[in-house]
Amino acid sequence: MLSDVDLKKKAVGEKAVEDIQDGMTIGLGSGSTVYWMLKRLGEKVQEGIKVSGVPSSVRTENWAKEFGVPLTDFSEVNRLDLAIDGADEIDPNFNLIKGGGGSLLREKIVNQAADRFVVVADESKLVEELGAFPLPIEVVQFGWELTAKHLESLGCNPELRKKDGDVFVTNNQNYILDCQFNSITEPEKLHEEIKSLVGVVETGLFFNMTNQVLIGEEQGVKVLSRDNPIG
Repeated sequence: MLSDVDLKKKAVGEKAVEDIQDGMTIGLGSGSTVYWMLKRLGEKVQEGIKVSGVPSSVRTENWAKEFGVPLTDFSEVNRLDLAIDGADEIDPNFNLIKGGGGSLLREKIVNQAADRFVVVADESKLVEELGAFPLPIEVVQFGWELTAKHLESLGCNPELRKKDGDVFVTNNQNYILDCQFNSITEPEKLHEEIKSLVGVVETGLFFNMTNQVLIGEEQGVKVLSRDNPIG
């Protein structure tokens, strides 16, 4: 029996598949909503649609294989028709915080390669301002303690991510520092400040990328775009 939140995620993931056309190369994001998208896409593949996908995490790759979605990579393609991914926070300007699942670097590479980027999420991810969700920052393992000290100087409280009692290691063999800023009013500026720090690989701030947002609500799926903004 699916929870109300899972039902919203399922509806939104399945709605996103309607954008996928025969012959497309798709960026496959990460997270629980993307799971439902991949499951439905696998059904469409069985029905005869021809597509290929570039996964943004090992877990997504495994889901795609499980559901029979053909895969490719950037040694074979240099652009994507469409990328579909989740988000941890979405503000009224379509700025995002991503990386709660730990795949932010690969997600950013995949999403920036797409002609169109569609975000799928439930309504709880809509916020007036980014920052309540701790900002994930991917850092190299060596000297992470120093990187954390430098991040503190920007006004946050960095915490080394752990999972099941062990330090969490990304698919790229890096660490993640979850940084509580509380309020992020200038995402692009903050991203540039963080990226200038030695030891930082990437931030979970995604801006000037999102074309459309699909939101799961009690009443169904709401489609938000530049012409129909969140506000």
